[in-house]
Amino acid sequence: MFNLVIFGAPGSGKGTQSAKLVDRYGLRHISTGELLRDHIARGTKSGKIADGFISKGNLIPDALMLDILADELDAAPDARGVIFDGFPRTIPQAEELRKMLAGRGTKVHAVIGLEVPEDELTDRLIKRGAESGRSDDTPETIAKRLDVYHSQTQPLKDFYTGESVFHAIAGSGSVDEIFNSIAAVVDPIMADAEK
Repeated sequence: MFNLVIFGAPGSGKGTQSAKLVDRYGLRHISTGELLRDHIARGTKSGKIADGFISKGNLIPDALMLDILADELDAAPDARGVIFDGFPRTIPQAEELRKMLAGRGTKVHAVIGLEVPEDELTDRLIKRGAESGRSDDTPETIAKRLDVYHSQTQPLKDFYTGESVFHAIAGSGSVDEIFNSIAAVVDPIMADAEK
């Protein structure tokens, strides 16, 4: 199983590029945000517990997120691989993900970090907010979200660089140009992993 982590600041294009990765490689896209919303909407036991935290504006405990991810991985044992989008966000989460995957005889093969200049991210998010009506895409909220992202993600970037799996990708330009840069990294790693 080929495992890819994609991360980048809010507005960096993770969802757009993940969809293209699914099309090209046949990987399963696991977005932790979508997964949580689905569990909450279906009223699962995990969803009810998660909702108790989220509705109060709190992050859910790592252990709960890991349980949900483990169930998701075990639901499709024959998948070619997985794109983790929105997880891990911290080094303890990265360490737990490593253990979870090792227990299934696999690992994180590549981490794609979409890097976009701050002013471009802000412009993209303000535009997205205007088009979608998302309440969290205001200049004040965007600045706070970007601060949180940078403080949490820099250590994670260093962690995966230390494991020789981190690949910085310029997240500016056309969707296809960015994807071609990602594919140039993923193609040889995936070919090697599937030998």
